[in-house]
Amino acid sequence: METAVMGKVVVAAQLENLGDLLNIATGQLSPDKVRKVEVSDALVDTGAMLLSMPKRLIEQLGLVPVRKRWAQTTNGRVERTIYNAVRLTIQGRDCTCDVAELPDDCPVLIGQIPLEGLDFIVDPVGQRLLGNPAHGGEQMIDLF
Repeated sequence: METAVMGKVVVAAQLENLGDLLNIATGQLSPDKVRKVEVSDALVDTGAMLLSMPKRLIEQLGLVPVRKRWAQTTNGRVERTIYNAVRLTIQGRDCTCDVAELPDDCPVLIGQIPLEGLDFIVDPVGQRLLGNPAHGGEQMIDLF
């Protein structure tokens, strides 16, 4: 009998300042001026709720703090800053989500809400993201 090995799921992700993208739509900014970050090692974390990013990447994107929230972490309860939204793109799928701040020594964390928005499920054995089979593998949103 074979033993299946499960492990962490790491993906490439692109994060773009949503305000910059909106300014392109209104003609206030040229497309080459959009602040964006590409990472090759975003960690898919089904125990996390939000999209979370190290402070240094938040600063590169020029995100604006909008509120504080308490967060439960492995080190206990801490207050975290929530920043305005980014457009997150993974494997050609995109969604918009707010960003929670992490210390600089943490990777980008892809939590439950972005996974829902991107309509991915996690394959821990294959260490990858899959399009939701309930939707034929295509990105779909629920409106009920």
